[in-house]
Amino acid sequence: MPQGSVLETITSKEARSVIDAAAAKATEIGQPMDIAVVDAGGNLKAHVRMDGANIGSITIAINKAYTAIAFQCETGDLQGVTRPDGPIYGLNDAHGGRLAVFPGGIPLVRDGSIMGAIGVSTGTVEQDQEVASAGAAAF
Repeated sequence: MPQGSVLETITSKEARSVIDAAAAKATEIGQPMDIAVVDAGGNLKAHVRMDGANIGSITIAINKAYTAIAFQCETGDLQGVTRPDGPIYGLNDAHGGRLAVFPGGIPLVRDGSIMGAIGVSTGTVEQDQEVASAGAAAF
């Protein structure tokens, strides 16, 4: 078998630290959340559904993290360009409907390289973004 790594990515320990920081912010603001972290390939690395978070938001949190890594930007940055008058309207239907084009997904960057992403859902988009930002800051 060949030696070496396929791609440098977020570790399980780092993913847990990101989730812990995000969950602490969610607790602070009084809004339980679904929090997901994906690796550099967009694969789920870790997820938590806080007590009281919506079960419907599990997939949304995962998809926000996936979208942030797939397009190498915060998901909120895709809102304007994907509106009906935007240049990439309909993007949210790509990838089998897996893309989320509203706030709450943020790439996790180390030394200029994207190592993974966090996605958060259940609160308002402002709360989702605030909690995702707290998690990203821990990375």
